Amino acid sequence: MSSIALKSFITLRQPSPETTHFSFRPKPITHRRKFTVVAAANSQKLNGRNLRVAVIGGGPAGGAAAETLAKGGVETFLIERKMDNCKPCGGAIPLCMVGEFDLPLDIIDRRVTKMKMISPSNVAVDIGRTLKSHEYIGMVRREVLDDYLRNRAKENGANIINGLFLKMDIPKEKNSPYVLHYSSYDGKTGGVGEKCTLEVDAVIGADGANSRVAKSIDAGDYEYAIAFQERIKIPDDKMAYYEDLAEMYVGDDVSPDFYGWVFPKCDHVAVGTGTVTHKGDIKKFQLATRKRAEDKILGGKIIRVEAHPIPEHPRPRRLSGRVALVGDAAGYVTKCSGEGIYFAAKSGRMCAEEIVQGSANGKRMVEESDLRKYLEKWDKTYWPTYKVLDILQKMTFDSYLYKTVVPGNPLDDIKLAINTIGSLVRANALRREMDKLN
Repeated sequence: MSSIALKSFITLRQPSPETTHFSFRPKPITHRRKFTVVAAANSQKLNGRNLRVAVIGGGPAGGAAAETLAKGGVETFLIERKMDNCKPCGGAIPLCMVGEFDLPLDIIDRRVTKMKMISPSNVAVDIGRTLKSHEYIGMVRREVLDDYLRNRAKENGANIINGLFLKMDIPKEKNSPYVLHYSSYDGKTGGVGEKCTLEVDAVIGADGANSRVAKSIDAGDYEYAIAFQERIKIPDDKMAYYEDLAEMYVGDDVSPDFYGWVFPKCDHVAVGTGTVTHKGDIKKFQLATRKRAEDKILGGKIIRVEAHPIPEHPRPRRLSGRVALVGDAAGYVTKCSGEGIYFAAKSGRMCAEEIVQGSANGKRMVEESDLRKYLEKWDKTYWPTYKVLDILQKMTFDSYLYKTVVPGNPLDDIKLAINTIGSLVRANALRREMDKLN
Protein backbone atom coordinates (compact mmCIF):
# COMPACT_ATOMS: atom_id res chain seq x y z
CA MET A 1 0.00 0.00 0.00
CA SER A 2 1.38 3.41 -0.90
CA SER A 3 1.92 6.02 1.78
CA ILE A 4 2.99 9.63 2.03
CA ALA A 5 6.61 10.49 1.39
CA LEU A 6 8.00 12.40 4.37
CA LYS A 7 11.16 14.34 4.97
CA SER A 8 13.35 12.82 7.65
CA PHE A 9 12.35 15.57 10.09
CA ILE A 10 8.93 17.15 10.40
CA THR A 11 8.42 20.10 12.71
CA LEU A 12 5.36 22.06 13.71
CA ARG A 13 6.53 24.91 11.52
CA GLN A 14 6.44 22.97 8.27
CA PRO A 15 3.33 22.64 6.08
CA SER A 16 1.46 19.36 5.93
CA PRO A 17 2.93 16.85 3.45
CA GLU A 18 0.88 15.84 0.45
CA THR A 19 -1.44 12.93 0.87
CA THR A 20 -1.82 9.84 -1.29
CA HIS A 21 -4.72 7.93 -2.76
CA PHE A 22 -5.68 4.44 -1.63
CA SER A 23 -6.67 1.60 -3.86
CA PHE A 24 -9.86 1.08 -1.84
CA ARG A 25 -12.10 4.14 -1.62
CA PRO A 26 -14.70 4.05 1.15
CA LYS A 27 -18.31 4.65 0.26
CA PRO A 28 -19.65 8.17 0.86
CA ILE A 29 -21.00 8.72 4.36
CA THR A 30 -24.61 9.85 4.42
CA HIS A 31 -24.41 11.69 7.72
CA ARG A 32 -21.74 13.44 9.76
CA ARG A 33 -21.22 13.64 13.48
CA LYS A 34 -21.42 17.21 14.75
CA PHE A 35 -19.33 18.58 17.59
CA THR A 36 -20.15 21.32 20.05
CA VAL A 37 -16.89 23.24 20.34
CA VAL A 38 -16.02 23.97 23.97
CA ALA A 39 -12.39 25.14 24.02
CA ALA A 40 -10.73 26.25 27.21
CA ALA A 41 -10.79 30.04 27.47
CA ASN A 42 -7.17 30.14 28.62
CA SER A 43 -5.79 27.65 26.11
CA GLN A 44 -3.17 28.94 23.70
CA LYS A 45 -4.45 30.00 20.29
CA LEU A 46 -2.42 28.50 17.45
CA ASN A 47 -1.24 30.97 14.82
CA GLY A 48 -0.58 29.98 11.23
CA ARG A 49 -1.29 26.30 11.71
CA ASN A 50 -3.75 23.82 13.16
CA LEU A 51 -3.32 21.47 16.08
CA ARG A 52 -1.15 18.53 15.10
CA VAL A 53 -1.90 15.08 16.55
CA ALA A 54 -0.23 11.72 15.96
CA VAL A 55 -2.16 8.47 16.20
CA ILE A 56 0.15 5.51 16.78
CA GLY A 57 -1.43 2.31 15.47
CA GLY A 58 -3.76 1.70 12.55
CA GLY A 59 -6.28 -0.79 13.93
CA PRO A 60 -9.94 0.01 14.68
CA ALA A 61 -8.96 2.40 17.50
CA GLY A 62 -6.40 4.26 15.42
CA GLY A 63 -8.51 4.38 12.28
CA ALA A 64 -11.57 5.71 14.11
CA ALA A 65 -9.47 8.28 16.00
CA ALA A 66 -7.68 9.51 12.86
CA GLU A 67 -10.92 9.91 10.93
CA THR A 68 -12.57 11.91 13.73
CA LEU A 69 -9.53 14.17 14.16
CA ALA A 70 -9.20 14.87 10.44
CA LYS A 71 -12.90 15.65 10.10
CA GLY A 72 -12.61 18.04 13.03
CA GLY A 73 -9.90 20.23 11.54
CA VAL A 74 -6.90 18.66 13.27
CA GLU A 75 -3.75 17.97 11.27
CA THR A 76 -3.56 14.21 11.71
CA PHE A 77 -0.78 11.65 11.28
CA LEU A 78 -1.44 7.93 11.64
CA ILE A 79 1.63 5.68 11.96
CA GLU A 80 1.19 1.96 11.29
CA ARG A 81 3.85 -0.62 10.45
CA LYS A 82 1.72 -3.50 9.18
CA MET A 83 -0.74 -2.22 6.61
CA ASP A 84 -1.95 -5.77 5.91
CA ASN A 85 -2.21 -6.65 9.61
CA CYS A 86 -3.90 -10.01 10.23
CA LYS A 87 -4.32 -9.99 13.98
CA PRO A 88 -5.38 -13.34 15.50
CA CYS A 89 -8.83 -12.04 16.27
CA GLY A 90 -12.09 -13.92 15.99
CA GLY A 91 -13.34 -10.88 14.08
CA ALA A 92 -16.76 -10.69 15.71
CA ILE A 93 -18.35 -7.24 15.76
CA PRO A 94 -21.62 -6.35 17.51
CA LEU A 95 -24.66 -5.21 15.58
CA CYS A 96 -24.48 -1.70 17.00
CA MET A 97 -21.05 -1.12 15.45
CA VAL A 98 -22.28 -1.58 11.88
CA GLY A 99 -24.63 1.40 12.03
CA GLU A 100 -22.71 3.51 14.50
CA PHE A 101 -19.54 3.47 12.40
CA ASP A 102 -21.26 3.47 9.01
CA LEU A 103 -19.67 0.16 8.02
CA PRO A 104 -20.58 -1.09 4.53
CA LEU A 105 -22.13 -4.54 4.50
CA ASP A 106 -19.67 -5.80 1.89
CA ILE A 107 -16.80 -5.84 4.42
CA ILE A 108 -18.77 -8.25 6.63
CA ASP A 109 -17.88 -11.80 5.62
CA ARG A 110 -20.64 -13.58 7.49
CA ARG A 111 -23.74 -12.70 9.46
CA VAL A 112 -23.83 -15.15 12.33
CA THR A 113 -27.30 -15.84 13.67
CA LYS A 114 -26.50 -19.13 15.41
CA MET A 115 -23.98 -19.82 18.13
CA LYS A 116 -23.18 -23.17 19.70
CA MET A 117 -21.39 -23.68 23.01
CA ILE A 118 -19.77 -27.12 22.99
CA SER A 119 -18.94 -28.88 26.26
CA PRO A 120 -15.87 -31.03 27.03
CA SER A 121 -17.95 -34.11 26.17
CA ASN A 122 -18.88 -32.46 22.84
CA VAL A 123 -22.50 -31.79 23.84
CA ALA A 124 -23.63 -28.71 21.90
CA VAL A 125 -25.95 -26.10 23.38
CA ASP A 126 -27.55 -23.37 21.27
CA ILE A 127 -26.87 -19.99 22.90
CA GLY A 128 -28.11 -17.68 20.15
CA ARG A 129 -31.82 -18.26 20.46
CA THR A 130 -32.49 -14.77 21.84
CA LEU A 131 -31.57 -13.15 18.53
CA LYS A 132 -34.39 -11.39 16.71
CA SER A 133 -34.93 -11.86 12.97
CA HIS A 134 -32.95 -8.73 12.03
CA GLU A 135 -30.11 -9.29 14.48
CA TYR A 136 -26.75 -10.88 13.80
CA ILE A 137 -23.11 -10.85 14.82
CA GLY A 138 -20.87 -9.67 12.01
CA MET A 139 -17.74 -11.62 11.18
CA VAL A 140 -14.94 -9.62 9.60
CA ARG A 141 -11.31 -10.08 8.71
CA ARG A 142 -9.20 -7.59 10.59
CA GLU A 143 -7.05 -6.80 7.57
CA VAL A 144 -10.19 -5.76 5.69
CA LEU A 145 -11.83 -3.78 8.51
CA ASP A 146 -8.62 -2.02 9.53
CA ASP A 147 -7.79 -1.10 5.95
CA TYR A 148 -11.27 0.31 5.39
CA LEU A 149 -11.13 2.51 8.50
CA ARG A 150 -7.64 3.78 7.63
CA ASN A 151 -8.68 4.56 4.07
CA ARG A 152 -11.71 6.45 5.31
CA ALA A 153 -9.49 8.48 7.63
CA LYS A 154 -7.31 9.19 4.58
CA GLU A 155 -10.33 10.32 2.57
CA ASN A 156 -11.04 12.86 5.32
CA GLY A 157 -7.52 14.28 5.29
CA ALA A 158 -5.43 12.14 7.63
CA ASN A 159 -1.79 11.47 6.66
CA ILE A 160 -1.05 7.74 6.71
CA ILE A 161 2.56 6.79 7.42
CA ASN A 162 3.84 3.26 6.89
CA GLY A 163 6.28 3.28 9.77
CA LEU A 164 7.35 1.68 13.04
CA PHE A 165 7.05 3.89 16.11
CA LEU A 166 10.21 3.65 18.21
CA LYS A 167 10.08 6.14 21.06
CA MET A 168 8.83 9.54 22.14
CA ASP A 169 10.58 12.51 23.73
CA ILE A 170 8.36 14.02 26.43
CA PRO A 171 8.37 17.86 26.45
CA LYS A 172 9.73 19.56 29.56
CA GLU A 173 7.88 22.85 29.03
CA LYS A 174 4.16 23.54 28.75
CA ASN A 175 2.86 23.47 25.15
CA SER A 176 6.20 22.30 23.77
CA PRO A 177 5.89 19.53 21.17
CA TYR A 178 6.27 15.80 21.63
CA VAL A 179 9.04 14.48 19.37
CA LEU A 180 8.27 11.06 17.90
CA HIS A 181 10.98 8.79 16.54
CA TYR A 182 10.01 6.16 13.99
CA SER A 183 11.33 4.11 11.10
CA SER A 184 9.66 4.95 7.82
CA TYR A 185 8.96 2.14 5.37
CA ASP A 186 7.16 4.21 2.75
CA GLY A 187 7.90 2.70 -0.63
CA LYS A 188 10.05 -0.05 0.89
CA THR A 189 9.44 -3.77 1.21
CA GLY A 190 12.01 -4.63 3.83
CA GLY A 191 15.15 -3.50 5.60
CA VAL A 192 15.48 -1.33 8.65
CA GLY A 193 13.64 1.68 7.24
CA GLU A 194 14.59 5.34 7.31
CA LYS A 195 14.92 6.98 10.72
CA CYS A 196 12.53 9.92 10.98
CA THR A 197 11.14 12.30 13.59
CA LEU A 198 7.85 14.11 13.88
CA GLU A 199 6.79 16.93 16.19
CA VAL A 200 3.18 16.94 17.38
CA ASP A 201 1.03 18.62 20.01
CA ALA A 202 -0.71 15.48 21.28
CA VAL A 203 -0.50 11.72 20.88
CA ILE A 204 -3.12 8.97 20.86
CA GLY A 205 -1.64 5.56 21.64
CA ALA A 206 -3.61 2.96 19.68
CA ASP A 207 -0.71 0.55 19.24
CA GLY A 208 -2.14 -2.53 20.89
CA ALA A 209 -1.35 -4.65 23.92
CA ASN A 210 2.42 -4.22 23.55
CA SER A 211 2.02 -0.45 23.28
CA ARG A 212 5.26 1.50 23.08
CA VAL A 213 3.29 4.67 23.72
CA ALA A 214 2.11 3.15 27.02
CA LYS A 215 5.71 2.40 27.96
CA SER A 216 6.69 5.97 27.07
CA ILE A 217 4.28 7.37 29.68
CA ASP A 218 4.91 4.62 32.24
CA ALA A 219 1.31 3.46 32.01
CA GLY A 220 1.96 0.23 33.94
CA ASP A 221 1.41 -3.40 33.05
CA TYR A 222 -1.63 -5.64 33.04
CA GLU A 223 -2.50 -9.30 32.90
CA TYR A 224 -2.94 -10.56 29.38
CA ALA A 225 -4.10 -13.63 27.55
CA ILE A 226 -2.28 -15.09 24.58
CA ALA A 227 -4.49 -15.80 21.58
CA PHE A 228 -3.52 -18.33 18.92
CA GLN A 229 -5.46 -18.72 15.70
CA GLU A 230 -5.23 -20.66 12.46
CA ARG A 231 -7.09 -19.76 9.31
CA ILE A 232 -8.22 -22.98 7.67
CA LYS A 233 -9.58 -23.32 4.15
CA ILE A 234 -12.15 -26.12 4.23
CA PRO A 235 -14.12 -27.82 1.45
CA ASP A 236 -17.27 -26.06 0.24
CA ASP A 237 -19.60 -28.68 1.71
CA LYS A 238 -17.96 -28.19 5.09
CA MET A 239 -18.09 -24.43 4.71
CA ALA A 240 -21.83 -24.61 4.16
CA TYR A 241 -22.20 -25.84 7.75
CA TYR A 242 -20.69 -22.57 8.98
CA GLU A 243 -22.78 -20.38 6.68
CA ASP A 244 -24.30 -18.48 9.62
CA LEU A 245 -22.92 -20.46 12.56
CA ALA A 246 -20.09 -19.87 15.03
CA GLU A 247 -18.87 -22.34 17.63
CA MET A 248 -17.27 -21.92 21.04
CA TYR A 249 -15.53 -24.85 22.74
CA VAL A 250 -15.01 -25.06 26.49
CA GLY A 251 -12.98 -27.48 28.59
CA ASP A 252 -9.53 -27.85 30.09
CA ASP A 253 -8.31 -29.50 26.90
CA VAL A 254 -8.88 -26.36 24.78
CA SER A 255 -8.13 -23.84 27.56
CA PRO A 256 -8.28 -23.94 31.36
CA ASP A 257 -9.42 -20.33 31.60
CA PHE A 258 -10.65 -19.19 28.17
CA TYR A 259 -12.37 -20.93 25.28
CA GLY A 260 -11.71 -22.24 21.80
CA TRP A 261 -13.57 -21.00 18.75
CA VAL A 262 -14.46 -21.71 15.15
CA PHE A 263 -15.64 -18.52 13.45
CA PRO A 264 -16.62 -18.37 9.77
CA LYS A 265 -14.92 -15.94 7.36
CA CYS A 266 -15.52 -15.27 3.66
CA ASP A 267 -14.05 -18.53 2.29
CA HIS A 268 -12.44 -20.13 5.34
CA VAL A 269 -12.84 -20.55 9.10
CA ALA A 270 -10.78 -19.12 11.94
CA VAL A 271 -9.95 -21.76 14.54
CA GLY A 272 -8.32 -20.53 17.72
CA THR A 273 -8.01 -20.46 21.48
CA GLY A 274 -6.46 -18.41 24.26
CA THR A 275 -5.20 -18.59 27.82
CA VAL A 276 -3.96 -16.34 30.62
CA THR A 277 -2.58 -18.91 33.05
CA HIS A 278 -0.94 -21.47 30.75
CA LYS A 279 0.66 -19.45 27.95
CA GLY A 280 3.39 -22.03 27.39
CA ASP A 281 0.75 -24.64 26.48
CA ILE A 282 -1.07 -22.54 23.89
CA LYS A 283 -0.08 -24.74 20.94
CA LYS A 284 -1.29 -27.81 22.82
CA PHE A 285 -4.64 -26.11 23.43
CA GLN A 286 -4.83 -25.13 19.76
CA LEU A 287 -4.24 -28.71 18.70
CA ALA A 288 -7.04 -29.82 21.05
CA THR A 289 -9.43 -27.22 19.64
CA ARG A 290 -8.72 -28.41 16.11
CA LYS A 291 -9.21 -32.01 17.28
CA ARG A 292 -12.60 -31.18 18.84
CA ALA A 293 -13.79 -29.66 15.55
CA GLU A 294 -12.05 -32.28 13.44
CA ASP A 295 -15.08 -33.83 11.76
CA LYS A 296 -16.37 -30.41 10.66
CA ILE A 297 -13.08 -29.11 9.26
CA LEU A 298 -11.81 -32.42 7.84
CA GLY A 299 -9.87 -31.92 4.64
CA GLY A 300 -9.01 -28.33 5.52
CA LYS A 301 -5.71 -26.63 4.78
CA ILE A 302 -4.06 -24.14 7.13
CA ILE A 303 -3.48 -20.92 5.19
CA ARG A 304 -2.30 -18.62 7.99
CA VAL A 305 -1.11 -18.89 11.60
CA GLU A 306 -1.44 -15.92 13.99
CA ALA A 307 -0.70 -15.15 17.64
CA HIS A 308 -1.18 -12.03 19.75
CA PRO A 309 -1.64 -10.89 23.39
CA ILE A 310 -5.09 -9.78 24.61
CA PRO A 311 -5.38 -7.44 27.65
CA GLU A 312 -7.37 -8.68 30.62
CA HIS A 313 -8.11 -5.30 32.24
CA PRO A 314 -7.40 -1.57 31.74
CA ARG A 315 -3.93 -0.23 32.47
CA PRO A 316 -3.29 1.59 35.77
CA ARG A 317 -2.62 4.80 33.81
CA ARG A 318 -4.31 5.70 30.53
CA LEU A 319 -3.42 9.39 30.33
CA SER A 320 -0.36 11.54 30.93
CA GLY A 321 -0.11 15.13 29.77
CA ARG A 322 -1.28 15.31 26.18
CA VAL A 323 -0.91 11.58 25.60
CA ALA A 324 -3.90 9.23 25.89
CA LEU A 325 -4.30 5.48 25.36
CA VAL A 326 -7.20 3.83 23.55
CA GLY A 327 -8.22 0.32 22.49
CA ASP A 328 -5.99 -2.60 23.46
CA ALA A 329 -3.25 -0.16 24.46
CA ALA A 330 -5.56 1.07 27.22
CA GLY A 331 -6.76 -2.46 28.02
CA TYR A 332 -10.32 -2.17 26.72
CA VAL A 333 -11.20 -5.83 26.20
CA THR A 334 -14.03 -7.73 27.86
CA LYS A 335 -12.40 -10.32 30.08
CA CYS A 336 -14.93 -13.10 29.68
CA SER A 337 -15.06 -13.04 25.87
CA GLY A 338 -11.84 -11.37 24.74
CA GLU A 339 -13.87 -9.10 22.44
CA GLY A 340 -12.48 -5.64 21.91
CA ILE A 341 -13.05 -4.40 18.34
CA TYR A 342 -16.05 -2.24 19.19
CA PHE A 343 -14.46 -0.86 22.35
CA ALA A 344 -11.30 -0.05 20.40
CA ALA A 345 -13.10 1.93 17.71
CA LYS A 346 -15.40 3.59 20.24
CA SER A 347 -12.56 4.69 22.53
CA GLY A 348 -10.55 6.02 19.59
CA ARG A 349 -13.48 8.10 18.43
CA MET A 350 -14.35 9.36 21.92
CA CYS A 351 -10.77 10.44 22.61
CA ALA A 352 -10.52 12.22 19.27
CA GLU A 353 -13.84 14.00 19.82
CA GLU A 354 -12.58 15.52 23.05
CA ILE A 355 -9.42 16.73 21.31
CA VAL A 356 -11.47 18.29 18.51
CA GLN A 357 -13.77 20.01 20.98
CA GLY A 358 -11.01 21.10 23.33
CA SER A 359 -8.98 22.58 20.47
CA ALA A 360 -11.90 24.48 18.89
CA ASN A 361 -11.57 22.37 15.74
CA GLY A 362 -7.80 22.48 15.74
CA LYS A 363 -7.42 26.22 16.40
CA ARG A 364 -6.19 26.02 20.01
CA MET A 365 -3.72 23.98 22.01
CA VAL A 366 -5.17 21.15 24.10
CA GLU A 367 -4.33 20.33 27.68
CA GLU A 368 -4.46 17.21 29.83
CA SER A 369 -7.82 18.35 31.16
CA ASP A 370 -9.29 18.12 27.64
CA LEU A 371 -8.15 14.52 27.20
CA ARG A 372 -9.25 13.64 30.71
CA LYS A 373 -12.84 14.34 29.66
CA TYR A 374 -12.56 11.36 27.34
CA LEU A 375 -11.63 9.09 30.25
CA GLU A 376 -14.42 10.47 32.41
CA LYS A 377 -17.02 9.85 29.70
CA TRP A 378 -15.59 6.44 28.88
CA ASP A 379 -15.60 5.25 32.47
CA LYS A 380 -19.08 6.59 33.10
CA THR A 381 -20.43 4.86 29.98
CA TYR A 382 -18.60 1.53 29.98
CA TRP A 383 -17.07 0.87 33.40
CA PRO A 384 -20.29 -0.76 34.71
CA THR A 385 -20.34 -3.04 31.66
CA TYR A 386 -16.76 -4.14 32.29
CA LYS A 387 -17.40 -4.75 35.97
CA VAL A 388 -20.56 -6.76 35.38
CA LEU A 389 -18.93 -8.91 32.70
CA ASP A 390 -15.81 -9.32 34.80
CA ILE A 391 -17.66 -10.39 37.96
CA LEU A 392 -20.34 -12.55 36.40
CA GLN A 393 -18.13 -13.89 33.59
CA LYS A 394 -21.14 -14.15 31.37
CA MET A 395 -22.57 -12.20 28.50
CA THR A 396 -26.10 -12.12 27.12
CA PHE A 397 -26.62 -11.54 23.41
CA ASP A 398 -28.34 -8.22 24.15
CA SER A 399 -25.29 -6.93 26.03
CA TYR A 400 -23.04 -8.10 23.20
CA LEU A 401 -25.10 -6.72 20.34
CA TYR A 402 -25.80 -3.32 21.83
CA LYS A 403 -23.05 -2.90 24.45
CA THR A 404 -25.45 -2.26 27.32
CA VAL A 405 -25.97 -4.17 30.53
CA VAL A 406 -29.43 -5.68 30.59
CA PRO A 407 -30.97 -5.05 34.03
CA GLY A 408 -32.44 -8.01 35.81
CA ASN A 409 -34.24 -8.89 39.00
CA PRO A 410 -31.69 -8.70 41.87
CA LEU A 411 -33.31 -11.67 43.59
CA ASP A 412 -32.98 -13.72 40.42
CA ASP A 413 -29.33 -12.67 40.12
CA ILE A 414 -28.65 -13.82 43.69
CA LYS A 415 -30.39 -17.11 42.99
CA LEU A 416 -28.35 -17.51 39.84
CA ALA A 417 -25.11 -16.87 41.71
CA ILE A 418 -26.03 -19.34 44.48
CA ASN A 419 -27.09 -22.00 41.98
CA THR A 420 -23.91 -21.49 39.98
CA ILE A 421 -21.69 -21.83 43.05
CA GLY A 422 -23.68 -24.88 44.16
CA SER A 423 -23.28 -26.47 40.75
CA LEU A 424 -19.54 -25.88 40.81
CA VAL A 425 -19.23 -27.39 44.30
CA ARG A 426 -21.25 -30.45 43.27
CA ALA A 427 -19.27 -30.82 40.06
CA ASN A 428 -15.95 -30.72 41.93
CA ALA A 429 -17.21 -33.25 44.48
CA LEU A 430 -18.38 -35.55 41.67
CA ARG A 431 -15.06 -35.21 39.89
CA ARG A 432 -13.18 -36.19 43.04
CA GLU A 433 -15.36 -39.29 43.45
CA MET A 434 -14.79 -40.23 39.80
CA ASP A 435 -11.04 -39.80 40.27
CA LYS A 436 -11.19 -42.22 43.21
CA LEU A 437 -13.05 -44.80 41.13
CA ASN A 438 -10.58 -44.45 38.28
